[in-house]
Amino acid sequence: MTQIIIVGGFIVAAIINLLPLSGLIGAPPLEKAYGVSVQGPDMAVLLRHRAVLFGVVGGLLLAGAFVPSLRAIGFAAGMVSMVSFLIFRALEGDGNEALARVAMIDYVGIVVLGIAGAVAYAQSS
Repeated sequence: MTQIIIVGGFIVAAIINLLPLSGLIGAPPLEKAYGVSVQGPDMAVLLRHRAVLFGVVGGLLLAGAFVPSLRAIGFAAGMVSMVSFLIFRALEGDGNEALARVAMIDYVGIVVLGIAGAVAYAQSS
């Protein structure tokens, strides 16, 4: 049962972090996901690069689901990514409805990954 919690939690967190990879194809998916207008190549480059970084975090989480030695780094990367978004959102103001949806998904990811990480840690101790 503990393996199901660990693997399942890491996979759910991985999926959450891999979803923004759709932004690699260009501005339309980014505009839809974040409820913003991507005006000009500067913003497109930054948001597409952000999608790549999410891919890295999601990849680490997915690998951590199946490779126990990668769980700590995957956990740390996933938590830093999701928690920092929520902190920046709180500091800057709530933003639009799309960002509220992203925040809610991150809250779920934090809880699920937190449980999986705690179980994995307890199992390794």
